[in-house]
Amino acid sequence: MKTPRRIIIGVTGASGAIYAKRTLESLKETDVETHLVISKSSEITIKYELEMSAADLAALADQRYPAGDIAAPIASGSYKTIGMLITPCSIRTMSEIQSGITSSLLTRAADVVLKERRRLVMMVRETPFHLGHLRTMTALTEMGAIIAPPLPAFYAEPQSLEDIVDQSVGRTLDLFDIDTPLVKRWGEDLEKGRR
Repeated sequence: MKTPRRIIIGVTGASGAIYAKRTLESLKETDVETHLVISKSSEITIKYELEMSAADLAALADQRYPAGDIAAPIASGSYKTIGMLITPCSIRTMSEIQSGITSSLLTRAADVVLKERRRLVMMVRETPFHLGHLRTMTALTEMGAIIAPPLPAFYAEPQSLEDIVDQSVGRTLDLFDIDTPLVKRWGEDLEKGRR
């Protein structure tokens, strides 16, 4: 039996819950199976920013695990995935993963992804960064993670907030080799980039 393509989506309490929502919505249109972990603090952010419950967000995923379920399949390296996207990613979560001292399923799953040499992408949401944040990001990059803050791409000529979010989400999914129609690509979709 062929293993389906699975991706773990972690959602933390950092601002930017819209990135998680658009990611899950976009992945519904693909053949990739989504395995979701929502941190306790993100439940508050989801309610404030999206005016929906964490359960409503979880309904967009194929599988959801409680943050305290450290025996979930995604806590084991033998459970095959293409990796993990943490969107948005709080500084606390990033720091916990870098230290290797994990306290929840979300950070344990990220640790497993790193140890199995799978793709870990973190949409870190904070600004400005102090030196400790930057050193943590450097250490994670050296460990194999990809730090991908959701920054606007103005070359894509966004006309709305949704356009900005979609471009960030689409470019992040590109890192897993997942194609979506979200991205306006230079040299393809954007006239000024063509030669």
